[in-house]
Amino acid sequence: MTDDASVASVLAELRGMQSERNREGMARYGIRVDDALGISVTDLRRIARRLGRDHVLAADLWRSGIHEARILAALVDEPSKVSSAQAERWVRAFDSWDLCDQVCSNLFDRTPFAYEKAEVWAGRGPEFVKRAGFTMMAVLASHDKQADDAKLAAFLPMIEREAWDDRNFVKKAVNWALRGIGKRNPALNAAAIECAERIAGQDSRSARWIARDALRELTSEKVQARLR
Repeated sequence: MTDDASVASVLAELRGMQSERNREGMARYGIRVDDALGISVTDLRRIARRLGRDHVLAADLWRSGIHEARILAALVDEPSKVSSAQAERWVRAFDSWDLCDQVCSNLFDRTPFAYEKAEVWAGRGPEFVKRAGFTMMAVLASHDKQADDAKLAAFLPMIEREAWDDRNFVKKAVNWALRGIGKRNPALNAAAIECAERIAGQDSRSARWIARDALRELTSEKVQARLR
């Protein structure tokens, strides 16, 4: 059990590392910095390794509302103890693409309900919730080495369906998911290329960009050689 003093000491350490220069750099990359301290993910990972896994500490760090504390929460939380309700609370609080991506790729993708949440969130309206769904698809394609092709191919119809969304952080995640699935193995590469070709025919600037960018990578000699 983590006591309040332990939480306070971690937050004090984070505040002692704040950097206005780094905050300015984050802002240039489209990261919301209202509650940010300007601490790199590399430094947060170093702190997480020292702290170890702690579900209670993660909850307390998240409640602080500090941007980097919330990323650290995802790094120290215990996936087996994360409930569906917790995931729903956290995803609704996403207010920046980096927080979304860090939580999804370091915690949510390791939960038993990862595939379910990917599909559910990808169909919702709020920008960062929707991004979370497609980010989950991308990281599951990369991280879940035991997944069979059918589990990942099941994401392709939703990728095709939602390619119209021209919000920057959504379309980039849709593209990421398509490319991630297509780089998994030769069979999924072929399925993703077919999906991209259908997307290219949609009457949407976002869809055409997603398809063009994905096809450029998925059909490249570099990717094809690696898959061979």
